[in-house]
Amino acid sequence: MDKKIKLLVITGISGAGKTTVLDLAEDLGYYAMDNIPPSLIGNFIELYADSNNRSNKLAVVVDIRTQEFIGNFFDDLKRLEDKNIETKVIFLDADNETVIKRYKEHRRPHPLSHDGNILNAIKEEKEKLEFIKDKSDYYIDTSRLTTHELRNQVEKLLNAGINRSSQLSIISFGFKNGILLDADFVFDLRFLKNPYYNEELRPKTGLDSKVRDYVFSDSETENYLSRLIDFIGYVFSEFEEVGKREVTIGIGCTGGKHRSVVISEELAKRFEEMGINVVVSHRDIKVE
Repeated sequence: MDKKIKLLVITGISGAGKTTVLDLAEDLGYYAMDNIPPSLIGNFIELYADSNNRSNKLAVVVDIRTQEFIGNFFDDLKRLEDKNIETKVIFLDADNETVIKRYKEHRRPHPLSHDGNILNAIKEEKEKLEFIKDKSDYYIDTSRLTTHELRNQVEKLLNAGINRSSQLSIISFGFKNGILLDADFVFDLRFLKNPYYNEELRPKTGLDSKVRDYVFSDSETENYLSRLIDFIGYVFSEFEEVGKREVTIGIGCTGGKHRSVVISEELAKRFEEMGINVVVSHRDIKVE
């Protein structure tokens, strides 16, 4: 094989967004193939390399539909290393509630749902794929991501070449709409100066530069932010050492529209500059 082949293997939980990622990879210049057994990837690559295709980037989806792949997944990929093939594995995950919702919306059967019980099928699939998730190069939990946000996240990973298995998820929210229950850590910003009481800023959100400037005009904002960065950075690295794939941080203010959005965006920016894989979302930014 003359040219260096870059292979992106897309796998993960059914309903987590593998088709979306495959489509994005194709948009980024990858030759895309869905649902291929790992044992046949080598043959597929050889046929592709012998063709007149100019691209050296391939993306394939491998998942539970080809159940034979589970036991030999990494053995099959290891055989490609001696063939001038650079292989990366991206694992897509989502929580049970999100997967159930997505299957109900699309009215499609889960590949492991033999008795119609989707929850049992999801649990079985997660158990079978646990060892692949633990060894994958990239990991993305898509539970709180829109299709647009997922595409942005994958594009950032592929273009930047970030090779980090853990994900830092930062979620802004408003305490008046209920605390964020599934966060590892929750931080309260309600002591910071509130843009809500400024008539000009009230209808805007923390994504607006004027709101950001207002929040940072509070002398305590930068001080608190620096302490947050130190703490979050510390716990993230410690969790990563023990193999935790996602650390979720909740940033709360009263309504979830101004202060929490500003600080969440700033945290995401600064951690991305450190090379950390960050996903930021705003639970209550549109809630009145």
